[in-house]
Amino acid sequence: MNGVQARSDCIPNSRKLSDLEEQVIVQYILDLDSRGFPSRHCDVEEMANRLLADCDALPVGKRWAINFIKRQPQLKMRFQRRYDYQRAKCEDLIAICNWFRLVENIIAKYGIRSDDIWNFDETGFMIGMISSGIVVTSSERHRNPKSVQPGDRE
Repeated sequence: MNGVQARSDCIPNSRKLSDLEEQVIVQYILDLDSRGFPSRHCDVEEMANRLLADCDALPVGKRWAINFIKRQPQLKMRFQRRYDYQRAKCEDLIAICNWFRLVENIIAKYGIRSDDIWNFDETGFMIGMISSGIVVTSSERHRNPKSVQPGDRE
């Protein structure tokens, strides 16, 4: 109205990073995500603070990372599920095919009947820190990311 920009279109004076610096952070987040290592809020905050430290500027505020992600159309916050390495290996199509080929060969070799085949699940529980959380990914991603975590089972 009357030649005044809308508040949402204005760049605030308190903004700490330049457009170029923000785009560098966005590209780094997208690069990490494409490699299977999505960033967390604290990682985004640390990226900004490292850039600011080079300029001897004060660090970003408490909610800066969340607001930054909301401002970027290429980024989206998603829920991430972590699971262990042994489970991730089970998603390998070649390993699955080899496993069933081995089972078929053993069944044929020993003449095992189908009513003598049983299913057992002995996964136990995970030792160590394994938790889910919110991560930053590409807005074009269609599924929530998974993070493979090695660990010992009891």
